[in-house]
Amino acid sequence: MKKFEGLLFCTDLDGTLYSNDKTVSKENLASIEYFKSEGGIFTFITGREPKTAKDICKTISPNAPYGCLNGGGIYDYQQDKYLWKIALCDEVSELICLVDEQMPLVGIMLNTGNEIIFSKDNAAMQWFRAVTGVSKITGDYNQVKEPILKVVFAHESGEELDKLARLLASHPLADKFDFIRSEFKLFEILPKGASKGNLLCKMAKLLNIDMEKTIAVGDYNNDVSMIKAAGIGFAVANAVPEAKAAADYITVSNNGSAIAAIINGIDKGVYKV
Repeated sequence: MKKFEGLLFCTDLDGTLYSNDKTVSKENLASIEYFKSEGGIFTFITGREPKTAKDICKTISPNAPYGCLNGGGIYDYQQDKYLWKIALCDEVSELICLVDEQMPLVGIMLNTGNEIIFSKDNAAMQWFRAVTGVSKITGDYNQVKEPILKVVFAHESGEELDKLARLLASHPLADKFDFIRSEFKLFEILPKGASKGNLLCKMAKLLNIDMEKTIAVGDYNNDVSMIKAAGIGFAVANAVPEAKAAADYITVSNNGSAIAAIINGIDKGVYKV
């Protein structure tokens, strides 16, 4: 039996696997290859959609499907198709309209699983496109025909997004959806029950992996459920307080090759999985 056989390692991307310059360190890449060569399953669970996750698949070659859309989908990049996905109910349009009318400076983006549609642009949305490299496809949110998998609101002010969160939480339909802060500048509406933690459980079942044999690492609020659900959960040193509080261990920062540090710790028996 190989050293890491039966283990499932799921990492977040931005702020965790990626360094601040949006690269993956040589140390991380070497450790990922070592983990896989010793029987481990290595993949990621991200807020990104498949269109903006292609490059990372080429870089790290995950040996399993990956989770996307902050818990809304499982994608097989080798077959280039969704294995599972969940859409928002049609009533989400009422919440989008509410934000559009009462907070007109907030950017609005829709994800259908196949396209990313920008309904209202602002500086935060421009930042998002610069970071992800996604093209600017515009469209009225009322005219989108495909099922919407998630809605992303964007603003450069954290206070504005806090205000937006309170506005959405006060709506009569709020309990039909889940809400998550996925970046400092981004706030999302997700289908009820969609979370990285629930998706980790679904992926483990799909791969026939015991949940006690799962490892997860992240840095932000949307990673908290995944960190808690894993057999052993890590937060990087640069993580928000909520992620650190949820973790079993706090490792080095995303700029310090955190994935390599964790795999090395497991290899040496520092962390028991």
